[in-house]
Amino acid sequence: MSRIGYKEVTVPAGIEVKHDGNIVTVKGPKGELTREFSDKISMEIEGNVVKFDRSSDDSKTKALHGTTRAVFHNMVLGVSEGFKKELELQGVGYRAQMKGNTLVLNVGYSHPVEFVAENGISIEAPSATSIIVSGISKEAVGDFAAKIRLTRAPEPYKGKGIRYKGEIVRRKEGKTGK
Repeated sequence: MSRIGYKEVTVPAGIEVKHDGNIVTVKGPKGELTREFSDKISMEIEGNVVKFDRSSDDSKTKALHGTTRAVFHNMVLGVSEGFKKELELQGVGYRAQMKGNTLVLNVGYSHPVEFVAENGISIEAPSATSIIVSGISKEAVGDFAAKIRLTRAPEPYKGKGIRYKGEIVRRKEGKTGK
């Protein structure tokens, strides 16, 4: 049984937490995040420590307990430090470049694929084969990076495609020719 819901969240200096019923707002130097949580989980703020407690012990409420605490912790980390995902392009002729706030990918299609930075997300292409997606919302950064990766997911035979930095692509053996 996970006990992550019972762990306290320590709010660093410079971060402001407000809650009005189920709606929680976290404001910090990088920005502001607002989210509505379930009414089955109660939140207590004591100084710079936030605690979560559940109303009952049924399985759905137990699952919400840990999830609520983890999401709140990610909100605090996002407005204080931010999140980033790094992607790599592998393949002959695969390249990424920025045109204003638009990411242009040439990944083997007959046309370039373009991604416009969504609200709260910033994209960088420090080199032709790397992309950095950053922002304050862990969920939004992960979703946007997954959309970019889905453009050309790494294939198992040659390993070509867009992958997360450090991701290991399991390779398959090709046909033997017999």
